[in-house]
Amino acid sequence: MTIPAAFNKHMAGAPGWQEAGFCAIHASGEQVQSIRLNPQKVEDPANLSFPDRVQVPWSAFGYYLPVRPKYTLDPFLHAGAYYVQEASSMLLEQAILQLLPQRNGLRVLDLCAAPGGKSTHLRSLLPDDSVLVSNEVIKSRVSVLEENLVKWGNSNQVITCNDPRDFSKTDLLFDLIVVDAPCSGSGLFRRDPKAMNEWSEELVDLCSQRQQRILSDIWPCLKENGWLIYSTCSYSMQEDEQVVDWMLSTYDTVAAPLQLEAGWNIVESLSPVKKGYGYRLYPNLLQGEGFFLSAFRKQQATEKKANRKNRIKLEKASKQQAQDGQEWLEPGLSAFYMLNDTMVGMSGPVLSVVEALSPLYIRRAGVTMGKWAGRQLLPDHALALSLDLGKKIPRVELPASTALQFLRKEEIHMDGARQGWNLAAYKGLGLGWLKVLPNRSNNYYPKDWRILMQSDR
Repeated sequence: MTIPAAFNKHMAGAPGWQEAGFCAIHASGEQVQSIRLNPQKVEDPANLSFPDRVQVPWSAFGYYLPVRPKYTLDPFLHAGAYYVQEASSMLLEQAILQLLPQRNGLRVLDLCAAPGGKSTHLRSLLPDDSVLVSNEVIKSRVSVLEENLVKWGNSNQVITCNDPRDFSKTDLLFDLIVVDAPCSGSGLFRRDPKAMNEWSEELVDLCSQRQQRILSDIWPCLKENGWLIYSTCSYSMQEDEQVVDWMLSTYDTVAAPLQLEAGWNIVESLSPVKKGYGYRLYPNLLQGEGFFLSAFRKQQATEKKANRKNRIKLEKASKQQAQDGQEWLEPGLSAFYMLNDTMVGMSGPVLSVVEALSPLYIRRAGVTMGKWAGRQLLPDHALALSLDLGKKIPRVELPASTALQFLRKEEIHMDGARQGWNLAAYKGLGLGWLKVLPNRSNNYYPKDWRILMQSDR
């Protein structure tokens, strides 16, 4: 891979830029593989199929892998045991731990959340009494966000599909907002040559304007003394340090420093005018792709005009439905409502966030439990993957080969299994639902999620 001369010229003078090393690492063809564990589903990484893993230094949950495995053929991936994520973007963890040492009872917004890397990471860093709202404005990308968060299994979660400006219609204020902004994508040249072919200075300028618009739209929704973490996968100063300068010039805020290990080779930068802190990650200096991060603390509250006229009244589940639904869950969820014709179970904090967000389009909230057919609950796939699923629910353990059959939505023969709904599990983690009948079993794995790849023979 040859880096265009126009890009090298564009980058001249950027903090930490080393043209020779940057071009050499891209010419080498080297690729970095990394995953991040779900600590609520995997206590010991040795239980997974990655014996030669090496810790990502800035993440307690991140690991490098020596080669790219066939992730699709690993049932653990589909059970939400880990997420395949680029290592540099895991730097978010350091910002959260250092800037928010006390994280109880927070309301957090991941504004540009698809495909779900930042949201699943945030959910692992937040206690269960904090609520995460994961938003994606592009409708075609919401499905993959939803799939990844359902697999992660945490119910203190709301998924929305709205333009950033729409959040100003609510009276909800967030303690933390993460904006992993759409960008020109130069940080992904090594992984995606298409990004290099599409790159131009005109695209950089367009992205910078879009980033400022997004930040401007969402800033009123941040609490006084709250934090906004801004990140891109671009190397361009117009999308990084110059956006930091724009924020510091436009709003009453500070861009805070982080304490990072010198051996990580992460470049600390100062914006040209206001000297706000930012952090650059280059692939020739560390194991990871291109990434930029800066963290802003809001110094003063801003006026926010909420629209209380268009609130949607939530429909409560019946007392009988709530009582029957609790039999599927561990104790903890206290609010049962109908959302998009499906019963959901929510904690009190999630319910309060949903009520505040009701003028917006809410895709999921809490744990999606299923639809009712009379007194019988037809369990949703999300319930099978939920951390709130009751431990007394009947389950059948599947060996790896049968688990892959299940994930392909093939028929599974379950001799001797209890009739009725059973959780199909792999090494203790739920994969989905089987309904065992007298002469067969029905596989309820979602058709759109089934895997098509065949195992090596």
